[in-house]
Amino acid sequence: MRYSTLFAALTAALALSACQPVVTSPPTVVAVPGPAGPQGAPGATAEKGATGATGNTGDTGATGNTGNTGNTGATGAEGMQGERGTKGTETVVVVPVPARQ
Repeated sequence: MRYSTLFAALTAALALSACQPVVTSPPTVVAVPGPAGPQGAPGATAEKGATGATGNTGDTGATGNTGNTGNTGATGAEGMQGERGTKGTETVVVVPVPARQ
């Protein structure tokens, strides 16, 4: 019984919502234009608007200072002089070592 009532309610709702009422739209009235009238007077010429003010030009920045020049480096010290050689009095003799066999 519980399901049969629910089924009957759903069937009735679907049956009633499936029908679309017939709507007849009224006929469209078309306006037919009559003969054209005389042309109107021309409109007044518009005034020209005021020109906007010109902006100011910005100031130019200052030029930077030139950097200092570096100092010249000091000259290096002169190296020491070696002793002068003396005339030798001894003779050195180099004897070759014989090859081993």
